[in-house]
Amino acid sequence: MGGAELQLRSLLQHTRHQADVVTLYNPGPVAGMISGDGVRVRDLGMTRNTELSALPRLTRLIRAGGYDVVHTHLYRSCVYGRLAARLAGTPVVVTTEHSIGATHLERRRMTLGVRALYLGTDLCSDATIAVSDAVAQRLTGWGVGARKIEVIPNGLDFARVAYDGAARDRVRSELGLPPDAYVIGVLGRLDPIKRFDLVIKAAAPLLDDQHRLLVVGDGRIRPELEAQARHLGVAEPVTFAGERHDVAAMLSALDLFVAASEQETFGLSVLEALVNGIPALYTTCPALEGIETERARRVPGTLEGLRGEIAAELAGGARPREGVPTIRERYGIEAVARRVDDLYDRLMARRRGARHRPVRWRPADAGHVVSTPVGGD
Repeated sequence: MGGAELQLRSLLQHTRHQADVVTLYNPGPVAGMISGDGVRVRDLGMTRNTELSALPRLTRLIRAGGYDVVHTHLYRSCVYGRLAARLAGTPVVVTTEHSIGATHLERRRMTLGVRALYLGTDLCSDATIAVSDAVAQRLTGWGVGARKIEVIPNGLDFARVAYDGAARDRVRSELGLPPDAYVIGVLGRLDPIKRFDLVIKAAAPLLDDQHRLLVVGDGRIRPELEAQARHLGVAEPVTFAGERHDVAAMLSALDLFVAASEQETFGLSVLEALVNGIPALYTTCPALEGIETERARRVPGTLEGLRGEIAAELAGGARPREGVPTIRERYGIEAVARRVDDLYDRLMARRRGARHRPVRWRPADAGHVVSTPVGGD
């Protein structure tokens, strides 16, 4: 249930091509959503990182499908999917790199082995989509050829995150949040790199019955975060909602969004909050570079700095809902999906030396690493 998986679903909903999906392991809730949309999803059933027998299985599956394009998302999919696609004789192979940070690729530390596998299988790929300029720069610095990189941002499905007043009331009632309270929110996988612990610590002295903190998401550090809230004496005003699929409703319940990640390659959750109409404080968000708006403010990633910025927002009270037009113009999912589709067609025309024709493609999803601790993840 991660950003890359949800982005894949949005692209599938807007592509002009016929598509199938394979997940390497643990289909998870997003696979169920994709199946519900009418797209075939198959699980390769991998049980560990180094399951070499999965490679011939995946190769046979791709060859049997006769696909024109294989599109891989996330690290493990790149390693297995790109190689399998070439072994199967697939004409075009495309990669999307969602999350390459300064020290980690997704949640993997950038060891020599990780880098060697990624760059080795990159030889099988015709193009790599970088979701931001920051990702593109890191890819070239890491050794991926600049000529192979296309910067196409993540797309936003505005209807999926639109403000809903009735949902706001329902969620607040369900979670025991007072209807007139000021609610600060964080949303995402509960992982150390997101630094939700910093947000809890920074907000703690500012919380009371009318100033609450809502933590939306799940992950391995949830018990630690809950223990931290108890230790700081804010177990009551800090609410843990767990994993939720009703993103628009959860965002609608908030008055302020905070993103304190140590590093980000895009910052999709910040954009979603702004589209929902709430102001946002963030420590890093490459997607907002070049966008001038007073609805989002970059803040220090320190305890006192973050606390001061949250306090300033609380002092002003809840702001009226208001969107950011530039985000709609730049990140609409329809335009983003069209750019990805056009890339497939250009690569196919180049490969076959033929005129444009519709193609069939297969995104080979890397598996939902956020919810299954497998091997080195």
